Amino acid sequence: MSYLEYNTKFVPTGFRKLLYLNWPVIMLLIAVSSFGFLMLYSVAGGSFNPWVEPQVKRFALGLVLMVVVAMVPIWFWRNMAFVAFGGSLLLLFGVEIFGEVRQGAQRWIDLGFMRLQPSELTKITLVMFLAAYYDWLPNNRTSHPFWVFLPVIFILAPVALVLNQPDLGTSLLLLMGGAAVMFLAGVHWAYFATVIGAGIGTVVAVFQSRGTPWQLLKDYQYRRIDTFLDPANDPLGAGYHITQAKIALGSGGWTGRGFMQGTQSRLNFLPEKHTDFIFTTLAEEFGFVGAFTLLALYLLIVVFCFISALSNRDRFASLLTLGIAVTFFLFFAVNMAMVTGLAPVVGVPLPLVSYGGSAMLVLLVAFGLVQSAHVHRPR
Repeated sequence: MSYLEYNTKFVPTGFRKLLYLNWPVIMLLIAVSSFGFLMLYSVAGGSFNPWVEPQVKRFALGLVLMVVVAMVPIWFWRNMAFVAFGGSLLLLFGVEIFGEVRQGAQRWIDLGFMRLQPSELTKITLVMFLAAYYDWLPNNRTSHPFWVFLPVIFILAPVALVLNQPDLGTSLLLLMGGAAVMFLAGVHWAYFATVIGAGIGTVVAVFQSRGTPWQLLKDYQYRRIDTFLDPANDPLGAGYHITQAKIALGSGGWTGRGFMQGTQSRLNFLPEKHTDFIFTTLAEEFGFVGAFTLLALYLLIVVFCFISALSNRDRFASLLTLGIAVTFFLFFAVNMAMVTGLAPVVGVPLPLVSYGGSAMLVLLVAFGLVQSAHVHRPR
């Protein structure tokens, strides 16, 4: 029996597909999002508006989209990968032309019923594209210089567009997510060693360029680096955010001050308490126990995705699942490192917990792709 015959014979059809969904992942996604609803209710002062109600509606819509995407055969998403990635690049170009400017950044397209952030969509379409690329490419060409150079160009194109918005956090996530898929696809480690060496050189160049006509980063981005290195140097200015975040983290202790009892958020000391710094609100109100519980839920989602990918004999489906799992891991790892002072503040929200429409819908659609790979894997 050929692989195609095996694949066709054992793939579930109709309503049976619902039984083959990766239900532990769905339950974990609901649990994580519930943390978000609680925190948004708390930072709003015990009100469902302005953040909880729209967030719940978006999550419900996202769950429906996830199931719809999961019901579509994985081969369809393989065929659509190049179109999806090309479409996301066009949207990024569209942002440059008629994007909406908010807080000094041009990152959104106003669709009337919602504001779409194309860079969020690109995080997933890039993974789709690379998974399809390495599924198409023979294994013996994976580490050939020419076939390594091509995906690097396709990774750097959206990174450059997003960096110009400017959005350093998302551009770094795109770069790391793309590199992770290349590594998982089997690209030789020597390429990554070379890139790491070049990265160290780039860091040196970034610091050397400060104050020169060829300065590589924006002034506010340099201030974020200064804040990361020494927050106490300007506690009421550039270091204010991370200083207040650390106070909230420390005051939570083991079990926290209690739900809606966090002084840092209630008295508006915490910046962006409903988006980037929402994890510090959770840590203050629920302490180490609450923070560790959320982290454990995140890690369980990644583990179940890895188990699904490693048991999948379809190369595209396996790489797609692994790529989305790693990208999801980078989301929460970078945010948690950022608000705890382990990394510079780069404006990365906490997935499924921070307030935001585009990020939540795109992430749930991404998990719909994971579900499609799981449902339609050969049995």
